[in-house]
Amino acid sequence: MHKELDHHSALIHTMVLVSASEGRMSDRELEVMGRMVRELPVFRDFDPERIIEVGGACAALLTQEDGLDVALDQIAAALPAPLRETAYALACDVAAADGRPAEAELRMLELIRHRLGLDRLIAAAIERAAQARHRTL
Repeated sequence: MHKELDHHSALIHTMVLVSASEGRMSDRELEVMGRMVRELPVFRDFDPERIIEVGGACAALLTQEDGLDVALDQIAAALPAPLRETAYALACDVAAADGRPAEAELRMLELIRHRLGLDRLIAAAIERAAQARHRTL
């Protein structure tokens, strides 16, 4: 039996899924995740020192045979409707952190979008906004 997630952990797990989708988590992705946890209002009542613990729990879950499906189910169960778009936005920011998202990250975003039941047009707008925020010359 897997432990249920609170909404903070679900948001962090969503970011970790995208970051780990290539098999490694880049320093830039970790920096972006840390900054979002420290600065965004949705994490106001979350202790940012716990990000390592929560991220590690997600990474451990992903080593299990059905870990990805369990993680996606837990995320969907923990997030109320208003936070599903927030979770997707955070995931897109992590994917865009290193520049152009890799194919594995794009596939993970698609899995997250489907599991969270997000409208394709809304998801496209969130994706485009993340690309714009992380664009460099």
